[in-house]
Parts: sequence; structure tokens; C-alpha cells
Amino acid sequence: MTSTGDPLVGHLLDGRYQVTARLARGGMATVYQAVDNRLTRVVAVKVMHIGLGDDAEFARKFDREARAAARLSHPNVVSVFDQGHDNGRPYIVMEFVQGRTLRDLITREAPLTPLRALEIIEPVLSALSAAHDAGLVHRDVKPENVLISERGQIKVADFGLAKAISAQTSTATQGLLIGTVSYLPPELVVSGRSDARSDVYSTGVVLFEMLTGRKPHTGDTPIQVAYAHVHKDVPPPSSLPTAGPVPPYLDALIARATARESDLRPPDAKVMLTQVRRVRAALREGLTDDPDLTQDLTVTLRPLGAGRGDASRDAADYEATQLVFGNDLPRARPEPIRPRARPEPIRYAPPHMVDAPPPAVPRNHNVAPHGRESSLPLPSSPISAQRLEQDRRRLTRNRRRGWLALLLVLLLTTVAALTGWYLVDGRFTSAPALTSLSQSDAAHAADSAGLRIAFDSAYSESVSKGMVISTSPGPGAKIVDGGEISAVVSKGPERYLMPAVLGQTEAAAEAALTKANLRVGTVTGRYHESAAPGTVLFASERSGSPLKSQTGIDLVLSRGPKPIPIRDWSGKSAAEARKALQRAGFKVTRTSEHSSSVPAGRVISQTPDSGTGVAKDSVALTESLGPVMVKVPMVRAMGVQAATDVMRKAGFKVRTAKVSQNYLGVGYVAYTDPAARSKAPKGSTITLYLV
Repeated sequence: MTSTGDPLVGHLLDGRYQVTARLARGGMATVYQAVDNRLTRVVAVKVMHIGLGDDAEFARKFDREARAAARLSHPNVVSVFDQGHDNGRPYIVMEFVQGRTLRDLITREAPLTPLRALEIIEPVLSALSAAHDAGLVHRDVKPENVLISERGQIKVADFGLAKAISAQTSTATQGLLIGTVSYLPPELVVSGRSDARSDVYSTGVVLFEMLTGRKPHTGDTPIQVAYAHVHKDVPPPSSLPTAGPVPPYLDALIARATARESDLRPPDAKVMLTQVRRVRAALREGLTDDPDLTQDLTVTLRPLGAGRGDASRDAADYEATQLVFGNDLPRARPEPIRPRARPEPIRYAPPHMVDAPPPAVPRNHNVAPHGRESSLPLPSSPISAQRLEQDRRRLTRNRRRGWLALLLVLLLTTVAALTGWYLVDGRFTSAPALTSLSQSDAAHAADSAGLRIAFDSAYSESVSKGMVISTSPGPGAKIVDGGEISAVVSKGPERYLMPAVLGQTEAAAEAALTKANLRVGTVTGRYHESAAPGTVLFASERSGSPLKSQTGIDLVLSRGPKPIPIRDWSGKSAAEARKALQRAGFKVTRTSEHSSSVPAGRVISQTPDSGTGVAKDSVALTESLGPVMVKVPMVRAMGVQAATDVMRKAGFKVRTAKVSQNYLGVGYVAYTDPAARSKAPKGSTITLYLV
């Protein structure tokens, strides 16, 4: 399936799984191919669609089922490695199987021969048997969930997922059918509940489809197909075109597995697996019919109305219905084979009678026993004793040679059979189940089985330290007697100690985290009065804490002291300026001087008077003492020019004005303003009033 436009392609899930391509999309989730950056391996990641993980109860049950599925250790089960949440969407990480699905095989090659179909369904049932033993019900057995690797190994995927979904949705009330409708057991349609027998039903439908190349029930809508599962039996494969003859016992196997009443099916996959192996053995022997096996597998149908107390039914209603298959139809009776007439044995006369002359018999007139005439001619001359002895010896030699030839053939056949058995099966044994055992127990179990074992180690989040994670070959697989098993022993969770990074530069902290197999997460900044800019103030994890590989560590770096804007207080109250600058964090130095232009108590100048500074920087203020006060000289009765010179010498400016009364125009000073002997600011103007 194309991954064009998929927002998750290229996304890093949970900081670990790099999504590279979209593989498949279903109604509940999408499967992606991804790379585990921690273990550098290709995995398959199943991400639930947006919205399914919003419900807390569903998310909890989904996590629980994923953990339960991860505990399944079986060579025919797709392993579950990890699970988690990314932006509110649950996901599970599974083994990536390079190959094709059973759906691809059915599309290209079905119908399959009965023997090949059973060879494929046997490992599927083996996987389901392990799940049923662990208390898990698959609920979505279909060809799309059966994977066939490039080496021909068959694996079943999606264990536990359907059960987690159905825990959130009620099929009876919301009309949502979990599982593909073509393989849906009737009880899941009617009541929404299922168990191990539901997986048996779906497996029987898959086997039917492999044998016939078609599904047992079809319809224009999914509801019609589901209705057919409830009200119609799956037809016998022998009634449809197949790749080879389907014997009655194989028809009976599928009828038993797909019985509409779950009580009539095998109770779990383990029982059906045993039945499949019996049918497969009969097929290998070339049996076109096995009445005992067919009888063992035939579904015993319940009488109509049984247990209802309906007295109005005819007695024929209570007769057990028998299945009639194509091989059971009446056929033309062949002509009986007549037994061949045995040749009359050669009889030899006793020696004492050989030399006796034969009785006189008239020529051409033969007499049979009991005095009846015979039409068989008698020898015209007697047989000699030497000829009879030669014949006897020749027959004896021929018998002896025949027996020797027969013994030789039997011996060669036995040797060939034993050699073939040894090469195909005899020299092999089954690999023991060593997972979840300690290293010492696994070594002892392998030694007891006559096998050698080589240990390797790896980190595991789910398997305790010192316990076996996996083996190759897996449990139950064939291995040569005395061969070697490779076992991976858990080193426990992969943890690395958080290094000390406080006070280091950002580059030094990143190098220390990389060396510790960790990584830098989010980097933010914060002002600090004493720490140098660019050094680490805080980290999201404490030094010495054990952490998972590639855990992201958030860092807070120093930006240095916080910059403080500097306000210009020139011309304003010096007291207020000093208080405001001190509150901002500055140190304030103050000087004072006289100013003729700035009133006393106000700021004449400020250094610096703009820009920014940092706490404890110095700001200098110059405070005005007001102008210099000078005593106004006495110039009364002086002439205008003399009075002007005196005033200017004292530092004043001069202007003249006429007195308001009795002005004579003589040019002498009558009085001054300000008055003589009072103080006035130096440089201020003194008015001379003239008479």
C-alpha cells in the first residue's frame, strides 16, 4: 500500500521507532514498517487510528492485551516486542516478517490440494493452541493475519488485539462486528461473545477457502454474509470444484470445525490440531475413505425440538440427520471378479511304482476315475524315474531361489525405509522449550535432551535478568540429535546512569549524554545572576539515575544576568530617581552642584541615561543645589553707568526702568529690584529704577 501523504511516515514514534513506510491499513489500525533506533532492527508497528485511544478504559485494556500477547513465545506466533502511546494513539511493536500473506497465496494459487492446505493450517492451529493455553482468544483469524516468510515459515499475527477492541465496543448494542465478516463465527454475530471455539470456526472457514478457492458464504452486504453464518451451514468442500479429491473424513473435519453451534465444535485449537494431524496422516497413506475416522469427526446433530417438550412433532423429527457426501452416493456395481482356476499340481509317483508297468489300457480309450470315461489322452509312454527326479530337484531350486529373492527384497526395502526414516525424521529431535528458564536450567534441559547450547545476551524490558528470552531453533522445531541451540539470555532492562552535567557548557553536556547512550531533549534558557551564559543550570534527570537507552534529557541553560532597561531621570526629582533605580537592582551614586537652569532637588544629569544594564551596575546622578545666591549691592543715588558696572561686577544682569512717580530724567538710581542688600541668584537680572 502506498504511503504517500501519510503524516506518520518519517515520524519518530516515542523517540525510538523511525517510521519508514506504510504496509497496510484496516478499520481499527494502520501497520507501518519502522526501524528500532535503539536495537537497529526492522520492526512492524501497528498504530491505532485517532480517537480509539481517547477512552481511558479502552487504552488500559489495550495495553493489558498487548502485554499478554507479548508473553506468547511460539515459533508460529508473530512476536510482540513493545507497546506504548504516541500523541494519544496506542501502538504495538511486532516482529517484521518479510514475505507474503496467506491471502496472497490463496489469490494466486487456490484451490490448493488437500495435503498442502493441511500443511499450511497445521502451524496456524499450533499458534492458536499456544494462545488458547495462555487464555488468549484471537477473534480475527483470517488469511490476512497469516504470514508466510520468504523461508516458508508460517506465523500468525494480531494476537490479543481484537479482544482489546471488543472490550470497548459491544457488538450486540452498537452493531460493530470485530473481525472480518467472511470468517465470523455465528455466536459473535448473535451475542457478541466468543471463546476458543470461535477461533476454531474461523480456522475451519480459512481451510475451506484454501480447498475451494472461495468463501463459504457471500452476499451483497456484510450483514447478509453475517446472516448466512448464523442460518446456513458451511457446504462440504467435495461439493465444489477442488484441486484434488476431498475424502469424506476431510469433509467431516470442516463440518465439525464450522458447526453453527459452538458446543459441537472442537473445544479449542489443540483438539482441532490433533484432528488435522489424523486427517493428514490418512491423506499421506492415500486412503480415499476411512469410515472410522469419518465417524469420529462427524458432527452429531441435535434432534429438532429436543428439550422443548413439543408433543405435536412427528417421530421422524427426532431422527438424527446424517451428512451425505459425494463419495457416498450409490455407484454402478462392477462385475464380480471371478477367481482364477488354480493349476493342477504335478504329482509324482512313488519310486516303487515307477518301475511297475502301467496297467493295460486299450489304445485311444481313456478311463476316468470312478469308471467314467475321460476325454483326456494318457501318455503314450511311461515317465522314467530319472526324469522325475530331475524335475523335483529343479522345482526345489526354483522355490529356494524365490524365497531368497523375496528375503532380499524385504531386506532392501527395510534398509531403505530405515534409511529414509533416519534421514527425514529419525536423526532429528524436537527442540525443547527453554524460554523463561534461567540460564542454568536451560543448560540442564538442553543437556538432558542430548543437545548442545550456546548462550548470547541481550537487554529486555519484559524478561527478567538471567532468564532465556528466545531460542533458535524455537520450541518444537526439528534439530539434529546432538545439535546446538542458540539461546539469548536477558541482561535485564537496558539502563544507563545519568552523568553530571550541571555547570558544563551545552556542548560538553551533549557529549557526556551521548557517551552515556542518552540524548539531549528540549533545551531552554533562563537568566541567572552568577552563572556564565551557556552553562547548564538544570537537567530533567538527577545525576546517577538509571535510564533507558536514548532517553531524552531536557536541559536549562544560563542566559547570564537579566538585562534591566535604564530610564533617564534628568530634570526629575533626584530622590524619586534614586529609589526607582535601586528597586531595579542598580547601585546609585549621587553628587550635587548648583545650577541656574535646574531647580534644586532635581537631577541635572545621569550616567548612563539610556540602554540596559544588569543588577548591581552603577548609575551616577547629579543633583541640583539650585543657583548661586549673591547679595545685591547698594547703588542708590549712583548714576546709571556706575550702578550698571557695580551690578555686572557682582554677577548680575541689569535693566533700567523709570520710577512711576516724580520722574525727573536726571539719570540717578532711586532703588533696585530686588532690593539692595537682599540675595538674588547670580546671573539674574536686577532692575534699576531711575529718577
